[in-house]
Formats: sequence, structure tokens, C-alpha cells
Amino acid sequence: MSGTRRTSLTLVQGDITAQTVDAVVNAANSALLGGGGVDGAIHRRGGPEILAECRSLRVSRYGRGLPTGQAVVTTAGRLPARWVIHAVGPVHSDHEDRTELLASCYRESLRLAGELGARTVAFPAISTGVYRWPVADGARTAVATVRTVVAAEPDAFDEIRFVVFDDRAREAYEAALAEGDGGD
Repeated sequence: MSGTRRTSLTLVQGDITAQTVDAVVNAANSALLGGGGVDGAIHRRGGPEILAECRSLRVSRYGRGLPTGQAVVTTAGRLPARWVIHAVGPVHSDHEDRTELLASCYRESLRLAGELGARTVAFPAISTGVYRWPVADGARTAVATVRTVVAAEPDAFDEIRFVVFDDRAREAYEAALAEGDGGD
């Protein structure tokens, strides 16, 4: 490609399990065995193939679980995607800055997506649910990190989609996308 293409950063309020993309990112826990929120929804809708691959990964490579800030790929099972990239976000702390771990989830997910040849990637708002990351800060971290990756590899992706569940998250992502270069 000529390097003139620009990756589109988009925002959707809806169900991440219904996104027709190459790769869906799962806000996974370190056990990789399903859970609540986005993780549970992806496992339920994607079916047993995802859990089977996650179990295999636990046995072969991640006996103690996938470390926070890291990501790993499985099939997407019955999801309308080719792959699920499971990223383990940090639990928010009022006493320790864990922003780099959150940013690492987005970088590592995009690194794996690029290795797979995924052109379209859908992200949830990682760590902003039960891990209590403040939504506005999580949105700023997600958007800034994705923009940095895209700037370094402008032809790697066609679309990076942020998929949020509620109005509060949508508003936070709208504000984060409007910062910087004026939105995408």
C-alpha cells in the first residue's frame, strides 16, 4: 500500500459479541476461563470452542494465568469474527498507577491483531467494569494508546472500533476521540 490510507477509529454503543470484525478483544481475567461482563458474554455467545482453546493455553503456556497487560489469541467460535484476542486488564488502584498495564492491553492486542493480519478490531472498555477503572480515564488511555500504535503503523489496520455498553462510556469515548487531532 502507498501509506496514504488512514485507520478509522470508530465508536459504537452496543454488543461487542455482535461486531462483524476480524478480531474482537475480550476483557479477560487471568484465568482465561470466562467470567462476568464482556468476558462472560464472549464465552457464552462464542461457544465452547473458545473455552476449549483457553483451557489448552492454560495447560500449555499459562499455568499460572495470563499476566496482566498481556494478550493471547483464540478462535472466535460462533462470534461474527475470526479471532478473539483475550487481554487481561489491571484492577484500578488508588495507591498505584497501573496506567501502563492498561495501555499494554491495547498495544499487545493490536500487535497480535497485526500478526494475524486482522484489518478490523473491536475493543471493549477494558478494566472499566468490575475492575473499577474510571471510565473517562480508561477511554483516554485506550484512545491515546491506539492512536500511538496507528501512527507508528498507519497501514496496519482499516478500522479500530471501540464498543461500549452504556451512555456514560459512550460519552467518555466521544470526549477522548475529540481530544488530540480532533477525532476520527
